[in-house]
Amino acid sequence: MKIVVGLGNCEDKYEHTYHNIGFDVVDALAEKLGITFNKHMCKGMVAEGRIGREKLLLVKPLTFMNLSGECVGLLKQKFKDARILVVVDDIDLPRGSIRYKEHGSGGTHNGLRSIVSYIGEDFERIKVGIGRDIFMDLADFVLSKYDKETFEPIIKKAVDEILERLK
Repeated sequence: MKIVVGLGNCEDKYEHTYHNIGFDVVDALAEKLGITFNKHMCKGMVAEGRIGREKLLLVKPLTFMNLSGECVGLLKQKFKDARILVVVDDIDLPRGSIRYKEHGSGGTHNGLRSIVSYIGEDFERIKVGIGRDIFMDLADFVLSKYDKETFEPIIKKAVDEILERLK
């Protein structure tokens, strides 16, 4: 089984903000695969599908970003041998870049740090570079809306990277 978790905040006011890029990527992936988020499981919204012969779960935690580990920890308990890939924004990467990491610490990202506290460092990540506005408070920046036209190709690039990694 493969699980792709997009990180974000679950309230409507956070839609299409930089910090919710993980949600937007898994939404685009679900659309590409023709599956829908229609189930609650392990404190998350879930879309079920297949990649080849393997079962695939796409998950959007409903615990808010800084508590993402609660959802991912429950998923890990339920699906012990599942391969977990987390999609997350990264202010330290140039806008539009995509970086894959096989494992590692949570760094400065509170969502990743929460996951590491629940399941350790052994999970994959797709980091979507959002850059950083040096003239804006960091929290204000990551919670601000991004330009959809600018980020549409970046989200598509992240979806393609995920599909390539899941083969």
